[in-house]
Amino acid sequence: MASKADTLLRDYKAKRDFTKTQEPSGAGKGKSGGKAYRFVVQKHDATRLHYDFRIELDGVLKSWAVTKGPSDNPEDKRLAVRVEDHPLAYGSFEGTIPEGQYGGGAVMLWDEGTWEPLGDPHDGLDDGDLKMRLHGQRMKGEWVLVHMKGRDSKRKSGPRRENWLLIKHHDDYARDHEALTERFTRSVSSGRDLDGIARGLKPKKQTATPAEAVWNSDQAQDKPTTGKRQAKAARLPDFRPPQLATLVSDVPEGPDWLFEMKYDGYRCLAAISGEAVRLYTRTGQDWTDKFKVIVPPLTRITKGSALIDGELCAFDENGRTDFSTLKDHLSNGGSLTYFAFDLIEQDGENLAKLPLTERKARLEKLLGKIEASSLVQFSPHVAGNGQRVFDTVCREGHEGIIAKQATAPYRSERTRSWLKVKCGKRQEFVIAGWSPSTRKKTFASLLVGTWEDDKLIYRGRVGTGFSMDDAQALQRQLDSRARKTDPFVNVPRPIAKSAHWVTPELVAEIGYTEFTPDGIMRHPSFLALREDKPAGDVALDKPDRSKSPAPSLDRAAGLAAAEAAGIKLTSPDRVVYPGQGVTKADLVAYYAAVAERMLPYIENRPLSLLRCPQGRSKYCFFQKHDTGGFPDAMKSLMIAEKDGQKESYFYITDLAGLIAGTQMNVLEWHLWGSRTKDVEKPERIIFDIDPDEGLGFEQVRAAAIDIRAELDAWGLESYPLVSGGKGIHVIAPLRPTTEWPEVKSFCKTFAQRLADKFPDRFTANSRKASRKGKLFIDYLRNERGATAIAPWSTRSREGAPVAVPVGWDELETIKAANQFGLADAIARAKRPDPWKGYFTTSQSITKAMVSSVAG
Repeated sequence: MASKADTLLRDYKAKRDFTKTQEPSGAGKGKSGGKAYRFVVQKHDATRLHYDFRIELDGVLKSWAVTKGPSDNPEDKRLAVRVEDHPLAYGSFEGTIPEGQYGGGAVMLWDEGTWEPLGDPHDGLDDGDLKMRLHGQRMKGEWVLVHMKGRDSKRKSGPRRENWLLIKHHDDYARDHEALTERFTRSVSSGRDLDGIARGLKPKKQTATPAEAVWNSDQAQDKPTTGKRQAKAARLPDFRPPQLATLVSDVPEGPDWLFEMKYDGYRCLAAISGEAVRLYTRTGQDWTDKFKVIVPPLTRITKGSALIDGELCAFDENGRTDFSTLKDHLSNGGSLTYFAFDLIEQDGENLAKLPLTERKARLEKLLGKIEASSLVQFSPHVAGNGQRVFDTVCREGHEGIIAKQATAPYRSERTRSWLKVKCGKRQEFVIAGWSPSTRKKTFASLLVGTWEDDKLIYRGRVGTGFSMDDAQALQRQLDSRARKTDPFVNVPRPIAKSAHWVTPELVAEIGYTEFTPDGIMRHPSFLALREDKPAGDVALDKPDRSKSPAPSLDRAAGLAAAEAAGIKLTSPDRVVYPGQGVTKADLVAYYAAVAERMLPYIENRPLSLLRCPQGRSKYCFFQKHDTGGFPDAMKSLMIAEKDGQKESYFYITDLAGLIAGTQMNVLEWHLWGSRTKDVEKPERIIFDIDPDEGLGFEQVRAAAIDIRAELDAWGLESYPLVSGGKGIHVIAPLRPTTEWPEVKSFCKTFAQRLADKFPDRFTANSRKASRKGKLFIDYLRNERGATAIAPWSTRSREGAPVAVPVGWDELETIKAANQFGLADAIARAKRPDPWKGYFTTSQSITKAMVSSVAG
């Protein structure tokens, strides 16, 4: 009787003549991943070059032909055509299929490793949503295969062709720019490229382990070393997108910030494995050859491996790092210095989740004693005293400072845990034209701009800062990019009339004093070309003011609102958020501005209040019982406790209640899930996604989307709330028909089932030991007396963040749960409501649902 694998391989065997091709016939079990599933990617130069993505399941390799190859940019959705299952032995095949045979052409083993399904893989295949985590040499992290049902292609004969998409999930291995297929062009097994395989060249080195295979393929293909060194060397770390800083106007305060010099150079990640070194730009370009002068000192750092983040610089005649000087030194062989400021990986250990202070301590130890003349230097920092550091740096003529949160992990994205504060104004601009000169053979000025909503916006002319050599070299580059049409959308007619246009590919760093009201630079000066930054990414570098004092807050408006509500506001100028300078009167003005949006969610619900009599930086405490002394607008009602005793609980009905609470120093409003008219029957359920330390917001966002999908499967529509802290609340409104015990039972089992489905990501256990590296699905807020932050409530946290309702369609654009400040929330309250259907959503948790989820 044929096995299941034999049955699945019928199509594979029918298409091949094994007397003419060396492909595995499918006899025997072949190589498996053991306890883990195996996966491979084979680069296949058939009629059309493509990459065959194969995963082990049911004793065969499920296979898809990915036309452009895998991309680690989540924005790229790569077409993956489902093809016949292949035998497990095919996962080790590398060679040439004879011309005239099915799939004729060279086959390279491009990647291999193991994979783990995120959920039931058979359900994923059937549903067309197969999520997985890959542990390959090149493909890493979470990926998904999505079947485009309804988009399958017809064939003249045989079954329809299934069209899927291969997509990278947002995680630590995701990148903004595709580079996988460009970076890796050789076999992980033999070190050969496709041409070498087609010509039958011998493998560069037969290797027994994946680490050695990688060593001899792309990561060491340009730097041959002795066999002895290869055997002992640790695996060369892969490139990771660097953490980027957010531009702000003000220096952050507090002892939990470290302050470093902002170097004026090339961002450079150094991947080291003994004597092997790879140097990458911020976008992942391999510039080892361009930065080769710095390679020798890096080879002496460790016999193991390390991935170091830093800046490559050169010093000008005044002893300052200077980009123009760096460009000169790179071309003429002048001296360079590499300032190392972070250690992301060491000896195969991922250090990204460690606090910055610990990473820097390990980096300093790794670098050891450093002479002042060394080309590799440790980047020092100062803890606290940020304004003094900034003033000193600017007074000495440097570019600025980088402020970093001492306890924050390393995240491969732009964050607010790293902030940059500049002394002067400078940024990158795209060159898209030039004005001719009547006195010289080169241009008189460059016409530059920035991208905004896929349009190139003109930002002015730059006519100074060029040496004669600079101008001549740049003119040659301009001439080679000449075009007839204007790339800008808004160049003034007198300038456009004589302009010469060029394809917008060159990026220049420009210094300037300020912008005019219509967005044109004043007193611009050319500094240098930037070859490390893609022109398509250049946007106007505006300071992020989301955590700055709220410009929309009006003390007078707050006083007027309090007076209209009949609330006497004592100490209206007391600062309640020191970092932002927000006063009690400002906070009243905020609640007056958002009351229309906030009150429907908070009115007539029992409340718990977080009170901070001396502001958020001092002592705060929770209060849920009315002990007297509150203004009359803060109402109360008697509710029976578990022991039968009745206690007085707060509730409010209008703006006066919000103002009364603010007068009593309430900074956070936490509400029950039921209304005062029937406290035994909840009107909503809530799942609070609480990430373990070190997990990024992208994981929280993905979890919220998964919870939404699971609720939707139960017929429950849900709405996301960014909490103002670290997480997202997924909330489903209910008709108050079912009492708390049944609702809690449903929510508990729902959370546990989700944790069982994704055990590596989620836990429903509140114990800290169970939450390591996972997201806790907090269902415990769904019981009588439990509370959660109210929509539109402020939070007693640094930056004065607000808990804000958002729409599912915009969640992908949200970068952090605390990104909305007071001014942001006021602005959002004036826009269309993303929760418009919340109060008209008619749904409930029935006893049948409780029984069904438990079963």
